Amino acid sequence: MDPKFQRMVLSDGHFIPVLGFGTYAPEQVPKSKAMEATKIAIDAGFRHIDSAYFYKNEKEVGLAIRSKIADGTVKREDIFYTSKLWCTFHRPELVRPSLEDSLKKLQLDYVDLYIIHFPTALKAMEKCKEAGLAKSIGVSNFNRRQLEMILNKPGLKYKPVCNQVECHPYLNQGKLLEFCKSKGIVLVAYSALGSHREPEWVDQSAPVLLEDPLIGALAKKHQQTPALIALRYQLQRGVVVLAKSFTEKRIKENIQVFEFQLPSEDMKVIDGLNRNFRYVTADFAIGHPNYPFSDEY
Repeated sequence: MDPKFQRMVLSDGHFIPVLGFGTYAPEQVPKSKAMEATKIAIDAGFRHIDSAYFYKNEKEVGLAIRSKIADGTVKREDIFYTSKLWCTFHRPELVRPSLEDSLKKLQLDYVDLYIIHFPTALKAMEKCKEAGLAKSIGVSNFNRRQLEMILNKPGLKYKPVCNQVECHPYLNQGKLLEFCKSKGIVLVAYSALGSHREPEWVDQSAPVLLEDPLIGALAKKHQQTPALIALRYQLQRGVVVLAKSFTEKRIKENIQVFEFQLPSEDMKVIDGLNRNFRYVTADFAIGHPNYPFSDEY
């Protein structure tokens, strides 16, 4: 099997490609860019595409996927597509209509993974899975306590297959990763390259991950880009990682993550960069009883 298509098995038996293509872009980026970038990503070898209702680009991302199916590059079953339920649709009666709305924009029959953006109820998500609209269901931004609350819920039909969280060398989520692995939950990393390019919600005085001298030194040593070092680090820890770029050159570079390995001493060096630093603090939710980032992990 082509190493580009490496997959990990989820607890419900479905498979998730370990490298995903993230499609979020700030408001000022034209939505057509998401379509172009998604086509480039599929041509480059990405098979896992991550989007959401909130990104307001599912129509364009769907067009890109369908055009690559139409031209014979891929079949629908080759693509692993993730969408997410936004915070305004958490009431049980709004969950399925929200997913159906995404599917209508995408012009697809199902999503491979449907995720809750922030901690809340899973019951209506289970019904979407039973209706065949979502093959798998997962969560995002849940801490250990919130995951345990779900896992211990009486009558839980389908445990979440994944927890999508911010994860990079400055916030390596070591404890949460161990906990998720012990429960058969896959950790999916977003902001894996840091999040400096999102000025509207990231503090611009924050440290720039890809300019870290240690990551730079490892990039030199392995003749790779700093981004590839950060992505490779996640894959070797058993994390599914999302790489986000709308630049053709970078999209094609990022897929080269399968072409080299980091020795264990380099992995330890990167572990040492952890400083529990978050780029994405979701300030709008601070004070909410389910705000996930107050706990240690």
